[in-house]
Amino acid sequence: MSKNTIHDLEITIQSLKEELEELYQSAEPKPVSDYTFQNPDGSEINLSALFNGRDELLLIFNMGKECPYCTLWADGYNGFTDHLNNRSGFVVVSPDSPEVQKEFYVLRNWRFPMVSHSKNNFAEDFGYKVDGKYYLPGVATFSKDSAGQIFFHVSSQFGPGDNFCSQWDFLRMLPKGENNWAPKYSYDNE
Repeated sequence: MSKNTIHDLEITIQSLKEELEELYQSAEPKPVSDYTFQNPDGSEINLSALFNGRDELLLIFNMGKECPYCTLWADGYNGFTDHLNNRSGFVVVSPDSPEVQKEFYVLRNWRFPMVSHSKNNFAEDFGYKVDGKYYLPGVATFSKDSAGQIFFHVSSQFGPGDNFCSQWDFLRMLPKGENNWAPKYSYDNE
């Protein structure tokens, strides 16, 4: 593929991303309940409090400690947590118990807010729990009006090659591409 072809395709992709942004912003908001989650210390916190004083919220559905892919995505959030928190609320939710979540959070040196949805139907209600058995990763956006009503806007599922983990774009640029690479919790023994 020639340089001009690569550049032309990159321009097309950027144009499609702008079109997607317009669709995200024009999505019809749907009112939602003020779900209750658990903080890493076991205390309860409502969805409305996760906005952290903002009127918009980015919420990440993480599959939990058992998923090295979700860990890869979450490791990447550390670098832009401050930037996202400056623009909106930002939180990661997982099905892990608060105790498991806290232990893994400390081990990974994560800096972003994280809560557990292990005691509610939040993931299932938003399509991130399949057949009541397993969880999917992704992101959802919410807003809150001046009366405190919360609205769901849009969501997108995560997977290798998506737009939410820059690792994949970097790997694709290598001469051998991804080359069957898969994330691990640690690379110390290689």
